[in-house]
Amino acid sequence: MKLETGSGMKAAHSFRVEVAEAALDQIRSQVAGYPWHEMPDDGGWAYGTNLDYMKQLCAYWVEEFDWRKQEAKINHFSHYIAPVGGIDLHFLYEKGSGPAPLPLIVSHGWPGSIVEFLDIIEPLAHPERFGGNKEDSFDVIVPSLPGFGFSGRPSRPIGPRKMADLFNSLMTEVLGYQNYLAQGGDWGGAISSWLGFEHSAACQGIHINILTMRHPDGPQGPAEETWAAEFERQQQMENGYRTQQATKPQTLSYAMMDSPVGQAAWIIEKFNSWSDIDGDDLESVHSKDSLLTNIMVYLVTGTFNTASWIYYGRREEGGRLLSSSGKRVEVPTAAALFPAEILSWPPRSYAERIYNIVRWTEMPRGGHFAALEQPELLIDDLRSFARTLR
Repeated sequence: MKLETGSGMKAAHSFRVEVAEAALDQIRSQVAGYPWHEMPDDGGWAYGTNLDYMKQLCAYWVEEFDWRKQEAKINHFSHYIAPVGGIDLHFLYEKGSGPAPLPLIVSHGWPGSIVEFLDIIEPLAHPERFGGNKEDSFDVIVPSLPGFGFSGRPSRPIGPRKMADLFNSLMTEVLGYQNYLAQGGDWGGAISSWLGFEHSAACQGIHINILTMRHPDGPQGPAEETWAAEFERQQQMENGYRTQQATKPQTLSYAMMDSPVGQAAWIIEKFNSWSDIDGDDLESVHSKDSLLTNIMVYLVTGTFNTASWIYYGRREEGGRLLSSSGKRVEVPTAAALFPAEILSWPPRSYAERIYNIVRWTEMPRGGHFAALEQPELLIDDLRSFARTLR
């Protein structure tokens, strides 16, 4: 299968991340002045984000964190904004090396951002700089989801299905690609699924490191039924945020939009629970700089509220169900199974009723934030999959 590269951009203008110093000063002031409170003596992380860790993180935030250094890293790549479906979509765009780089759209989720992918963009676009071959290169497109980060917001909540429509328009109409690949985890996995399901004329394959979709017939047989029961058990202590954001996101927004520490704690809890870390040592995988840069994207753009809308939008779109009639994604699909993924993978038999699985890789380590936790494993698997489509 030959994928064709785009001929140019239409109606897009260049963009740079430039946060006013006054905005940074206000965030630092709010963090420094946060009125710390108590937690249970036996707390650890069991009741939510650990108080001692938050105090350490916030001290670093105020005294040592350098946003300008991180801003320069973000601006190392070319950024654009294009109007798509009435929304100004922000995206990073790195043209690949070699004679025929494959167009690849990589989508983040919540509580992530484009920051997740900063360290994989260059290896994907220019493998020869990292000991690889130019023939494996991609044109890499990394959008901020509508309502997230530097993208504009919809007038009301939309879910991953509608976002897939917008991203297909970005790839085909704005960037001029006839064909492309899609990759994603978290909401990006759902968006990629919808791209493969409803936009297969252009989306020629998907690579996902999460399974968020469901089949209408439910689990079949003992192995699948065991997985389904265990999945529900695992999610009992994780469903609170999801239920709130899918039902009453506006109520949550008043507290969160007022407190940088509150937003940070809400997000940090997920990085601790969902990552493949050593015990509760969050920094065995994620650095303070990486964590804070991702949090700062929400803060400097004021998008915590509108980013949470995707949960409400997905509920209105029909939840996790891909097709009520049992149709599946027929484009070639690669599944990358990281063992600490909080939304545990089903047996392959279940996944194959939803996707045309052509590659099934059980990773030796890693969790929900694959591009941050195990970038080399993700890159290698994506390259191997793409070779079958060139």
